[in-house]
Amino acid sequence: MPPPDPSVVRIDGPWRHLQVHANGIRFHVVESESSEPDDRNADGSSNAERPLVILLHGFASFWYSWRHQLRDLRGARVVAVDLRGYGGSDKPPTGYDGWTLAGDTAGLVRALGHHSAVLVGHADGGLVCWATAMLHPRVVRGIALVSSPHPVALRSSALTDKGQRAALLPAMLRNQVPWWPERVLTRRGGAAVEQLVRSRAGAAWPASTDFAQTVAHLRTAIQIPSAAHSALEYQRWAARSQVRGEGRRFMRAMKQRTTVPILHLHGTADPYVLDDPVRRTQRYAPQTRFVSVTGAGHFAHEEQPSTVTSELSTFLHQLSG
Repeated sequence: MPPPDPSVVRIDGPWRHLQVHANGIRFHVVESESSEPDDRNADGSSNAERPLVILLHGFASFWYSWRHQLRDLRGARVVAVDLRGYGGSDKPPTGYDGWTLAGDTAGLVRALGHHSAVLVGHADGGLVCWATAMLHPRVVRGIALVSSPHPVALRSSALTDKGQRAALLPAMLRNQVPWWPERVLTRRGGAAVEQLVRSRAGAAWPASTDFAQTVAHLRTAIQIPSAAHSALEYQRWAARSQVRGEGRRFMRAMKQRTTVPILHLHGTADPYVLDDPVRRTQRYAPQTRFVSVTGAGHFAHEEQPSTVTSELSTFLHQLSG
């Protein structure tokens, strides 16, 4: 059977699919139906005047992880993006470093016709939020993270905290070898992706119909040609850059203080990102507001979407106040 075409991620729903060129490549962007230009706010203003919110997914996922927020997050122009190398976006052989990924997001803000945006990211998508806020602060109004502590805090925790090291490093180190991790992710119809999500989710979500539908889409999307390789390149750069000059420069840039408002949401049952790096984040971003999502695992925005969407709505309201 031939591998799936990128068009498989154009899933129907109360949204529209766009192709947007930014930073030299083409991105697949999904815009909430409530952001249509002819939709008017109560005060008569158009959605074009609403703040832009960009949703950035995590490892081995794609835009669909934000389906609940696309449906329910109001008061903004809400778009979810397939990151570089994923889903319906281009899959160039290079550009999976923090500098380029931040440039992708800054370019998307401008390509979508805005001067700034609120960035919302999960896991690897959260790293992109942190990097964009530090390297392109003028285009970032605020960032909201789901299980994505400050990158310096996460690195420090992985090196010094036994529990976080055991949760994070084995999988990351296995993914450093060539070609075999790609095979693991794609064989048996992407079964490893489902296993990964099950192992990092809380207790309730894997028993739901929503979970079954979601992992079916994830298993298909990771089999798109070059998608697995691109996904792994994020983790390969994150690990290998630590012993290279570019990685040291990146971490120095991340240590600079930011005045950007920050919200961090963390599932209390997350077995992958533990409490230690979340606590350490306060050292590097003391202006962060931390919210615990009781019972959620690593995917709080999918496991308890109403709670996460409510917190995001409050955050947006505070930014506009």
